[in-house]
Amino acid sequence: MIVKQQLKKLSVNYICVELGEVEIAEDLSAAQQKEFKTALLKFGLELLDDKKSILIEKIKKVIVELVHYAEEPAKVNFSDHLSSKLNHDYTYMANLFSEVVGINIEHYIILHKIERVKELLVYDELSLTEISYKLHYSSVAHLSNQFKKITGLTPSHFKKFKENRQKGLVNP
Repeated sequence: MIVKQQLKKLSVNYICVELGEVEIAEDLSAAQQKEFKTALLKFGLELLDDKKSILIEKIKKVIVELVHYAEEPAKVNFSDHLSSKLNHDYTYMANLFSEVVGINIEHYIILHKIERVKELLVYDELSLTEISYKLHYSSVAHLSNQFKKITGLTPSHFKKFKENRQKGLVNP
């Protein structure tokens, strides 16, 4: 809504405004672009006009969608999925991502998968076996090892820790 509102203020015709992306009908003048950037910054938003930054944001968006919002496990591996979705060579994207973000794509995916595991453990709707299947782990042991490596806790210890913390909040 903020982006649409700012585009209207600048009398810029847009074709589409989606999460993280804006398609405009005509090129912005340098003055319009500067004014748009300044207006977005006031709301904590940033205009990315450099193609590499845009690609990095698209990579992050695809990973978040796949890890957090996909109902079924991916039928292809992440590298193939990213390549087909973004129409770029995976090696190029992986090198660019590492250079700009400071971690490789695989580690970024793992971090998001572990965050998703935490969410699913807290909401207690799925077993660890179901979570490992949903997030495309080869086994529960693989998920548990990765979880412990990232968080320092086993999934069951994390779950108990959360339960004890919530009990403490309810019954001080």
